Amino acid sequence: MSEAVPMTRRAVLRGAGALLALPFLESLPSFGAAPPGRRPAGPPLRMAIFTVTGGTVLESWRPKEQGPLGKLPSILRPLEFAKKDLLLLSGLSQAGHSEGLNAHEHCALLHLTGAPQVKRQPGGKKLAGVSVDQAAARVVGGNTLLPSLEIGLTNHETMYSFRAADVPVPYEPNPRLVFERMFRGRRPVVPNWPRRNRAAGVPVAPPPRSGSLELSVIDLVREEATGLRGRLGTGDKHKLDEYLHSVRSVEKRIEFVEARHREELLDLASPGPSRLTLPTNLPAEGVPIWKITGPVERDPEKHAEYIRLMSDLLVLALQTDTTRVATVALGSDEASFPGVVTVGYERHCHTLEHQGNAGRVEDADPIAREACRQIHAWYTELFAELVGKMQKIDEGGSSLLDNCMLLYTSYMADGGHGREECPTLLVGKAGGTLKTGRHVAYKARTPVANLYVEMLNRMGARVDRFGDSHVAEHRAYGGRLPGLV
Repeated sequence: MSEAVPMTRRAVLRGAGALLALPFLESLPSFGAAPPGRRPAGPPLRMAIFTVTGGTVLESWRPKEQGPLGKLPSILRPLEFAKKDLLLLSGLSQAGHSEGLNAHEHCALLHLTGAPQVKRQPGGKKLAGVSVDQAAARVVGGNTLLPSLEIGLTNHETMYSFRAADVPVPYEPNPRLVFERMFRGRRPVVPNWPRRNRAAGVPVAPPPRSGSLELSVIDLVREEATGLRGRLGTGDKHKLDEYLHSVRSVEKRIEFVEARHREELLDLASPGPSRLTLPTNLPAEGVPIWKITGPVERDPEKHAEYIRLMSDLLVLALQTDTTRVATVALGSDEASFPGVVTVGYERHCHTLEHQGNAGRVEDADPIAREACRQIHAWYTELFAELVGKMQKIDEGGSSLLDNCMLLYTSYMADGGHGREECPTLLVGKAGGTLKTGRHVAYKARTPVANLYVEMLNRMGARVDRFGDSHVAEHRAYGGRLPGLV
């Protein structure tokens, strides 16, 4: 051990600064270490949320009958080929109250949190609750390089993901930056899940300490901090112990990343049975974001290209096990749809949403409502392309879709800011934990949060409540959803 350094602010900050320099620290708050001494079994369950704007047109979304799916309603008809992989849930609603928010903010903050109340605090900060994707990331995020992935189009009104009630998670709209975040410093590779599965449960001897620069810095920080301990009072010793705990967390993260690198080298030598399709149409480096997202709102062809590219990045993230939790927000209430909408004269989505929705369907403009139906069917066509790709990805006897729980939904129930009968479609068998090919109808106004409890339990969270599942006025089923299996 080196000679103890004087207990100065500079000495402590020097150690802290060394830690902050580690390249992966942006992900640290959500990570936990993988189980020590064992290789991961596979394929694992992944959870993804694909959410679009504008809600839906209920009579063209919800089947009339419960039970096995027959001919799908027109908005969902592009998914006819995947009918056996669909589980359509109706009756789910958001009931959380709002304070100081407009209608879009109200719907958006409830969307993935199911919070009993959302509000704008003094100073403008918004308060909601932990979102279902971030809750899932807390459970499985330590097994992947990214604990979660949030990509797509959001704005100051449409905040969906929250790490804490007052900590919204930003969504990355630039496809190039999404790709670089996933694969910076590593080569995309298909995990060989059959090989990993055969090795599951076999104790793995810990490798010798690598001597990497990062671990050398950790050793130095621990050494200097230990030298300080004998000079500190009781209160400061407690603070130092907390600091050393953080250092150990960083050390574990480094060890995990190095172990993951060794696992991927084995996969490179003997990859899984599927092939990777890397995007070839990423934006050029340095292109301003407004040049990427601006055309999305004006040109449906550019809009579709953007959705396809982000969908491909989602598939790539799940296929390579870069993350097991992802949320993709696509579409825009401000987009125009010439060529997609073929009735009437209006093409602006937000205008159509208001004209095509009312307290009673019969009071809505029927032409605008048909235009909204066409827009939502268009979104589903693009979503169906994603589902088709996931069906074809072989993970060694099962498909990527089989091993996913994919939620297709919207932040509003309808374009009139409705929060009852939220569009809710689960796609994929969730590793055999969902019985698909059905429509399950629940009591009217059953909290969407009940579904989030079920999703989190399938991800290993072991929770019995989430959001307003136990406190909503129309709470039901003990905060759960029966009949999913």
